[in-house]
Amino acid sequence: MTHAAPPSAPKVGILIANLGTPDGYGYWPMRRYLNEFLSDQRVIDYPKWKWQPLLQLVILKVRPFTSGKAYQSIWNMHEDESPILTITKAQTAKLQDALHARYGDQVMVDFSMRYGNPSTQSKVDQMVQAGCDKILFFPLYPQYAGPTTATANDAFFKALSLEKIQPTARTVAAYYREPLFIEALAQSIERAYAEMETRPDLLVASYHGMPKRYIAEGDPYLEHCQQTTRLLRERLGWDEDQLVMTLPLPFPPIASKRWKRSTKRSRKALKRLAARHSPISPA
Repeated sequence: MTHAAPPSAPKVGILIANLGTPDGYGYWPMRRYLNEFLSDQRVIDYPKWKWQPLLQLVILKVRPFTSGKAYQSIWNMHEDESPILTITKAQTAKLQDALHARYGDQVMVDFSMRYGNPSTQSKVDQMVQAGCDKILFFPLYPQYAGPTTATANDAFFKALSLEKIQPTARTVAAYYREPLFIEALAQSIERAYAEMETRPDLLVASYHGMPKRYIAEGDPYLEHCQQTTRLLRERLGWDEDQLVMTLPLPFPPIASKRWKRSTKRSRKALKRLAARHSPISPA
């Protein structure tokens, strides 16, 4: 008599999500990546009839070359991949080791990219096929923003909608003021400063740019960045003139002239404030 094999124990999937990466720095890989990224209406919310002709006929004829050169300058030639892919793989491996030591095979850890490969849909499908009846989706953005956290969640929810049997799903909220996050930032700064012969006059917390209109419409990103910077300054015991924050210029087609003038003023202020300044990216 043949007995059916007992069903495998259900697993919990932990899927960490990063921004994305092109498959290479040549024209066509860069064009595919930029097309996916810049076609996302969470990133650029212009009507498609207005935005797509400009994107397809003008921007994507030029920008893959300039962006490709920038990627080539930092490309991991040994592994033939972008730095964000190398770093995300290392994060995933460390998280997998830590959770496997505690929970064994009950937890499956993997990563996905919002743009490029591996896609969110492919990884959700793999987790479901592997027996995960619960998935925790973790966008790697400390501060919430529509063009980062929300669009990552959109891709996750869309992937779930394609599954015949949907796992129970949860997403990780923004952690811009979590004590462990602030402590990790502070310790990384303290380690770096301890190795310097001469400390910078100013530390600049640089966050990714965002159109002011998005913030005016209710996106909490700027407030989250301000709180991270304030809490980090308090943890380090520094004055306001020792740690400042900046949001760089957003993508040119949606950058207002007023924002450009503001950015130029910020750069001039930095030059006046400090002959030596170092950047940190807490976003």
